[in-house]
Amino acid sequence: MDRREFFRRSVGKVAETAIKEADARAEKRAVHWVRPPWALPELEFLLACTRCHDCIEACPTQVIFPLAARLGADVAGTPALDLLNKVCLLCEDWPCVTSCEPKALQRNTDEADVALPAFARAVIDVETCLPFLGPECGACAGSCPVAGALEWQAERPVINASLCVGCAQCRAACILEEKAVRILSLGMAEG
Repeated sequence: MDRREFFRRSVGKVAETAIKEADARAEKRAVHWVRPPWALPELEFLLACTRCHDCIEACPTQVIFPLAARLGADVAGTPALDLLNKVCLLCEDWPCVTSCEPKALQRNTDEADVALPAFARAVIDVETCLPFLGPECGACAGSCPVAGALEWQAERPVINASLCVGCAQCRAACILEEKAVRILSLGMAEG
């Protein structure tokens, strides 16, 4: 191997390592927010998103909002979901995705008939959920648009994590002031 080839390979390995580290840092920070459905992996998303806010304007429930500048210039103005106060309707035509010209939100057309994209996870807090404490409830029954994601076992709600996409419709249906359904980012749900 000559000197030129040695340097070319060395620079390539350094660049590859730097990209992996940047990706890991971006994913670690992203556990603090939830990106809209069909978002690219975080680093790719940040590189693609132009902060045009077209997805925010296209959302019928206004669940998408721009992240604040205090979070850093790299994420400021990028879209995230407010699933603590609103819901994602899992719109059939995905207006947030179709409005994204830079393709930071990109639906894989090959997956048109495959499962919906998971963008968050719902978790039932058994310490506050009424059916776990004795009284009957059932307010969230029938609220989930994803078949099999919210089931009832022994008159208690159970979320199937492999089917839950994180739309927060079960959280919105909860009658408790301090909701018994928590919504977690995928990174937080895995970690």
